[in-house]
Amino acid sequence: MSQFEFDLFVIGAGSGGMRAARMAANKGLKVAIAEDMFLGGTCVNVGCVPKKLFVYGAHYADDFHEAQGFGWNVSEKPCFDWPILRDNKTQEIKRLNSVYKGLLDNSGATLLNGRATVTGANEVEVAGQRYSAERILVATGGWPFVPEFPGSSHVISSNEVFELETFPKDVIVVGGGYIAVEFAGIFNGLGANTTQLYRGEMFLRGFDQDVREFVAEELTKKGIDLEFNCDIASVEKLPNGRLQANLNNGETLEADQILFATGRKAKTAGLGLEEAGVELRKDGSIVVDDFYQTSVPSIFALGDVKGGIQLTPVALAEGMTFLAQQYEGSQTKLDYELIATAVFCQPNIGTVGLSEEQAREQLGDIQVFRSSFRAMKHTLSGSDEKTLMKMIVETATDKVVGLHMVGSDAGEIVQGMAIAMKAGATKSVFDTTIGIHPTSAEEFVTMRTPV
Repeated sequence: MSQFEFDLFVIGAGSGGMRAARMAANKGLKVAIAEDMFLGGTCVNVGCVPKKLFVYGAHYADDFHEAQGFGWNVSEKPCFDWPILRDNKTQEIKRLNSVYKGLLDNSGATLLNGRATVTGANEVEVAGQRYSAERILVATGGWPFVPEFPGSSHVISSNEVFELETFPKDVIVVGGGYIAVEFAGIFNGLGANTTQLYRGEMFLRGFDQDVREFVAEELTKKGIDLEFNCDIASVEKLPNGRLQANLNNGETLEADQILFATGRKAKTAGLGLEEAGVELRKDGSIVVDDFYQTSVPSIFALGDVKGGIQLTPVALAEGMTFLAQQYEGSQTKLDYELIATAVFCQPNIGTVGLSEEQAREQLGDIQVFRSSFRAMKHTLSGSDEKTLMKMIVETATDKVVGLHMVGSDAGEIVQGMAIAMKAGATKSVFDTTIGIHPTSAEEFVTMRTPV
């Protein structure tokens, strides 16, 4: 009989923690999982899911306008009702929360509602009660980071944006990452006058340079005011309730809302990890090895809380890999190469593999294939939105090492391309694949001439 109450104690019921707890319990292990907020973590509650629902909503303004080119006449000007979208989103999140609760209950895992703290190498405390566990898994995720500056209490983060009482007429989005870009597109699409500020020369750092510049052009065409090389120095609340942003270049802007999407930090404060001997980085993220083990052998961590690639599917894969390593004797490490990702701006970005800049630095001799065109839909819609497709090929091996798209359904298209690249597809394989016509996706198998 085990000397511990639980075989596995999971702290955090987000994507990775939920998957690990549920699947471990399905294996017959005695599992507890503690959560002090909501089941499903950031993705389900204040991340991917509600954000994608808002992205869908933001597309309708374009759809109504473009439908006229296909013979559809809207007798009255379409109007947007923010409370309907917000409240319908909330109902869907509640439904998903109940689904997660059901999955946990059916697995046999014990759900503890409350904040957990690590009180020893094999001990966790929740709501004043202590539990012993052979292994402790920390999967508390990340939290939006808003820097402190004069008036910072007046701004909101991506957590609060989903529950706004009223929809802003004017909004400022601060940040240059994918979250900032997505929310700028959402606000703009839903009808707000939108300005996006970024302190650097070009947003989406780390993405292919062509993609970054192409997206900037497309977002500008859609009416988003992109302001680079500037930042907010302070914010003041005006007598009329609006906010005045004082920029570091001396200019001022007014808005109803200011959203800071300037990064996320690991949610480790107050967990008792340092006191238990767990090594943390300066940013609060947890140091782990390839087996998700921390500096304390019985304590593990996965997902956003350990830093690295912060994507829901990655956390899910880490959860499954952790279980195989710890309970099935697997020595296989998770392969982090060729992880596809999407940015749900408008138009979407889909990308997998190396950017052109990375490929030139790492591989040297490469071939670049690039195509930019107006999608077939827009020959009648009247929209001047364009699509970008780009492929990076290592000359010596003919392997496709990078693939990027900006355009409608880019995420859907690039997912399939990622499978081909993971299987080692060469450019000649793409060239000998028959395309589906007429689609945008077929461009990836018809690009023949390097640029």
